[in-house]
Amino acid sequence: MQPHGSMATVAVMLTLHLPGAQSLKDKRAVVRSVVERLRSRLHLSAAEVGLQDRRQAALIGFATVSGDLTTARRLADEAQRFVDRELLGRAEVVARVVEEVVVGE
Repeated sequence: MQPHGSMATVAVMLTLHLPGAQSLKDKRAVVRSVVERLRSRLHLSAAEVGLQDRRQAALIGFATVSGDLTTARRLADEAQRFVDRELLGRAEVVARVVEEVVVGE
């Protein structure tokens, strides 16, 4: 049986520079805070996905899912603005990779 409708997802990977992190513990505090807030406030799947051993760099990823691509994009844009606000003064986003997938069209 074929499903009716479609699903859209937008996955975002952000590379962060944390110039003030003096230790991995400092870095993890910032990254953990952002990831947990993406999960709890915006209800997104989010995780630190790379560069765990680098003191002043981090790689975080998050994904949105919706019934249409326009909504999935809007949610991803909102999440990116949220991350920028959360990191203000503590870290900066130095690279972004965005991938979009639509299933069932």
